[in-house]
Amino acid sequence: MKDAELLKRKNDHLDIVLDPECAASRIRTGFERFRFEHCALPELDLDRIDLTTALFGKSLAAPLLISSMTGGADRALTINRHLAEAAQTLGLAMGVGSQRIALESDAKVGLDHTLRDFAPDVPLLANLGAAQLKGANGRDYARRAVEMIGADALIVHLNPLQEALQRGGDRDWRGVLDAIERTVGELSVPLVVKEVGAGLSVSIARQLAEAGVAMLDVAGAGGTSWAAVEGERANNSHQRAVAMAFAGWGIPTAEAVHDIHQALPNLPLIASGGIVDGIDAAKALALGADIVGQAAATLAGATESSDAVIDHFRIVIDQLRVACFCTGSADLAALRHAPLVAREIGG
Repeated sequence: MKDAELLKRKNDHLDIVLDPECAASRIRTGFERFRFEHCALPELDLDRIDLTTALFGKSLAAPLLISSMTGGADRALTINRHLAEAAQTLGLAMGVGSQRIALESDAKVGLDHTLRDFAPDVPLLANLGAAQLKGANGRDYARRAVEMIGADALIVHLNPLQEALQRGGDRDWRGVLDAIERTVGELSVPLVVKEVGAGLSVSIARQLAEAGVAMLDVAGAGGTSWAAVEGERANNSHQRAVAMAFAGWGIPTAEAVHDIHQALPNLPLIASGGIVDGIDAAKALALGADIVGQAAATLAGATESSDAVIDHFRIVIDQLRVACFCTGSADLAALRHAPLVAREIGG
């Protein structure tokens, strides 16, 4: 695909995701089906609650990943800088968007070693599409994606639904699992696999774990629907009708986290996909996630300034801290054992 076409696609994606009415999933994350048992006598000092954790050998002030969905537009240069500055200030992890354009052209859009200069102390996660990984240049792309930003890990994103609905999308997915397993053995950093909004099932999680993947990002349904995004980009009513039928497709985020953790309790998990606030984050952690990611919720702020991103995540962190306080959880280990009650939601 020509660089100009890829750049236009990325610009379209940003425009549509910034309008949540256009990109919204028709199903919910599933977190609304759970509530914490309130602890009226926490016997804790709120200010001493410990949210620290670690990811790929680096300390985090809170178990949060700024999960970017930018990858090719010119404005991604500004967005990536703001996200990196916020991650460094708050001590959070950051994952970049797809590096395909940066790898295939001279348009680096902030995806070079200057990103590490903005965020020298926090985990940075490179990002490559599964279709590129299995291609003839897959090995080289994986290595260069990591080196390009001095990354601590490589995310390989799975987006078969989006590719099936996208004009010019990658339609042949044969050999992706083999490419992932091969890359695990060759890469100098851990490999993370994530979906992009349709979730991961237990059976796929098990295959990826057996392939040696270090961590999974469930990226479940309930947040941005990339089917809806592609529906908005459709050239005609036929393409739009096909895409919009899948706006409610996928495994809800809470369900994916719960089921994978129950089946594979030792497999590290990132919960992303429709995480609204710190309470959702707390529920995700209690259901089995190690880290919680937000993408679309940060995008509007990231177009403005790093301060806007910092303000957003400070709210999320404070919400998470209060959730710990009101469940009697002094730290994240305690939160993972806090009573979480499943409840039926009326139709």
